[in-house]
Amino acid sequence: MYRLRRLGLPCLMFCIALSTAAFGRDRTQVGSNINVGPNEQVGDATCFGCSIRVRGQVSGDVTAFGGSVVIEDQGQVGGDITTFGGGVRLDKEANVRRDVTVFGGRIQRDPAASVGGDVTNMGGPGWMVVIFMAPIIFLGLFVLLIVWVIRKLLRPASPVTA
Repeated sequence: MYRLRRLGLPCLMFCIALSTAAFGRDRTQVGSNINVGPNEQVGDATCFGCSIRVRGQVSGDVTAFGGSVVIEDQGQVGGDITTFGGGVRLDKEANVRRDVTVFGGRIQRDPAASVGGDVTNMGGPGWMVVIFMAPIIFLGLFVLLIVWVIRKLLRPASPVTA
């Protein structure tokens, strides 16, 4: 019975992965680039440690962590484009219906490319330091506060002399 339970979670994960791959709606990759061909249509494209190239149509959002996004050959994105630690290149006739946001990278945009929303570029390595170091500093200060409170509570009370 225990072995069946141990196999249950991997089997469930396999079935979910197989069902999403069968419908072909969303694409998520870790360390392997995503290519959306000219005649393809996908929902969302999310990539961790890799890049995304769109020549077809993405009806949702395109997000890359540690990689770049390239929209070319009349590629279309119905949602937002967001990159962390990578750049965005919009070739001519590229169409993005919503926002384009880049943290720690560059935006290369052809004048013929259209963006329906805002274009935000927080380029350069300085933003990457802020993005990744701010939570670490906050966590460190929180731990110091906890240690200070515990030490204050455990400190013996000193007698008051008159």
